[in-house]
Amino acid sequence: MRSAVFVLLAVLVTAPVTAQSAQRPGTGVTAPVVVKEVKPTYPEGAKSTKIEGTVVLEAVVKEDGTVGDLHVVRSLDTRYDFNGEALKAAKQWTFKPGTREGKPVPVVVTIELWFAPPKK
Repeated sequence: MRSAVFVLLAVLVTAPVTAQSAQRPGTGVTAPVVVKEVKPTYPEGAKSTKIEGTVVLEAVVKEDGTVGDLHVVRSLDTRYDFNGEALKAAKQWTFKPGTREGKPVPVVVTIELWFAPPKK
């Protein structure tokens, strides 16, 4: 099973981030670094479907390294709760915060969480 992938996006995405002061990495802003990663749980109701793939989230990593505003950018399947499981897992992640001029700042990141059916 592939582990979750932490990806930074330098391009704008169509979904707005609600934290007004959040910045994107680059131009003097350093990217947060994952300290604790929590893998999502495969939804119980989806086990017989063998659906496999990623849910892409956009999150604001706050100055203290915790995850603030969080929303789904790309869903895997809407019939099962892949989005909910991805959000639940990502809320538990912690980071070494991003900085600007040596001070922690809120930074927008993209998180991809991989789902694969459990092996028997």
